[in-house]
Amino acid sequence: MKNTRKVIVLTLVTVMLILSACGNGKTSSKGETVTQDPNDPFGKYSEAITINIGKEVDSADKSLPSGDTPENNTYTRYVKDKLNIETKIIWQAGVGKDYQQKVNLSIASNDLPDALVVTDTQLRQMVKSNQLADLTEVYEQYASPTLKSIIETTEGLAKNAVTFDGKMYALPNVTGETDMQHIMWIRKDWLDKLNLEVPRNIEDLEKVAKAFIEQDPDGNGKADTIGITGPQSGGLINADFINPNNNNYGFDPVFGVYHSYPGFWLEGADGKPTYGSIEPETKDALAKLRDLYSKGLIDQEMSIRKDAQELIKNGTSGIYFGLWWAGGYGPLSDAIKNNPEANWQAYSLLDSNGEFTPHMGTPSNQFLVVRKDYKHPEAAIKMENLLLRDEATFDVNVAIGNYPLRIVFAPMDEMYVTYNMMKEVLAGTKTAEELDIPGYKLLKADAENIKKVKLEPYDKVDIQYWDPNADLGAWKRLYSTMVGVAPLMEPFTKTYSLTYSQTKTMESKWATLDKMEKETFLKIIMGAAPIDSFDKFVVDWKKQGGDEILSEVAELAK
Repeated sequence: MKNTRKVIVLTLVTVMLILSACGNGKTSSKGETVTQDPNDPFGKYSEAITINIGKEVDSADKSLPSGDTPENNTYTRYVKDKLNIETKIIWQAGVGKDYQQKVNLSIASNDLPDALVVTDTQLRQMVKSNQLADLTEVYEQYASPTLKSIIETTEGLAKNAVTFDGKMYALPNVTGETDMQHIMWIRKDWLDKLNLEVPRNIEDLEKVAKAFIEQDPDGNGKADTIGITGPQSGGLINADFINPNNNNYGFDPVFGVYHSYPGFWLEGADGKPTYGSIEPETKDALAKLRDLYSKGLIDQEMSIRKDAQELIKNGTSGIYFGLWWAGGYGPLSDAIKNNPEANWQAYSLLDSNGEFTPHMGTPSNQFLVVRKDYKHPEAAIKMENLLLRDEATFDVNVAIGNYPLRIVFAPMDEMYVTYNMMKEVLAGTKTAEELDIPGYKLLKADAENIKKVKLEPYDKVDIQYWDPNADLGAWKRLYSTMVGVAPLMEPFTKTYSLTYSQTKTMESKWATLDKMEKETFLKIIMGAAPIDSFDKFVVDWKKQGGDEILSEVAELAK
């Protein structure tokens, strides 16, 4: 599907009308220990209640003020003050794999906290094991109009993802479309120093990466620069249908230029479902990555390096792939502290026809679930209502990941709208007061902040035309917006997975198939296995359950 990025604000009038009909409500007795107005999504409990949660905690996060903890911080105190909900962390685990393992252990032992955030696969396991509260009526009664309106922007996709036998067993997040497309971040100051053009295709990317290694772009007289950053230890080479979004430092744009979509379920040339990882285009993409790696153009320590961001922060690497927010919200605030002239800019990588051909994720990839028999399942939803309503008032220098039970809620078009509205604010054709729009929770604050950090001329977005020191938190968001979203305003061709859910056979066989795929692809890229080992992988994948799974995907796709 060809898409030209336009300002699409389809839900704004509806949201505003709904909100105008929603009163504040007052607390009324229900004959229970805890009383509240059942019609108020923001109603404060008259007596404190406790919700026990499992929490993903980023050990590298240094944003909490001294004395604050993941369990007691500005966000948890806000929830207590506004809703009278005490949040207690009964277990915590590191970001990513550690957290997922802890969730899986809780499911297997049937020892769940009152609420936690899970993946699609985990949600299905919990539903099958009858571990979850039915949130159907709770959602209808307590979800705020704004929250409901955002879910409705997915045209049923979000609610379908959490509905089983007609019952809603989780609150699905909604991710903006921009969180699905991976782009290229590059040191434009290095390009300028070496008199190079921005690489827009794979051939030019190779030339630039080679120059970044050989021509001393940082000017220190040492051969110590890296062309392209790769995934760190535990990182993914490519996103997949289970983890379709947010694959920073992977190689998704390189696969995309070959029209290769590993990890995604696609319609084959014969009209039947196929798996992107077994298609010949993926072999072509792996061959190119293998070539780039063998020439030293990709970080030679990829997959064993502990933190890919370090290469960007310390000025060693010149190119990485990631999301729009992987700029200011990623390593670039540290990169410019170390070198204020580090001019990281974002571009799409184009195929041989000059087209941007990214894969797309699903709008819902996080699910807030509540343990069956927990007395106050509405508490989790009310916490999301509060976050959605008040996030713009929080200090952005304190990582929002510290908010308990946070899942992302954004209208599908949020960042397209934000990008265009910021251009209008800079041009003087819109004011912050005009952009106080329900659902677009940060839009007014963005409008108030943009001229604090953006210097004239307003139509130039190179690093010298910004003042991060004026408000670092505002700069992180607005630099990411004006630089990282710009490539996504160009026309592009979308490729979606036929499904983002696991089938029955996957429950028993996917772990083995997925391990085989990841190991094979990594070995091919790093030269530990010949490129033709891809052909054996395809045969083995089909024999070991792949063909069965393809049949099941065909049924799902009907």
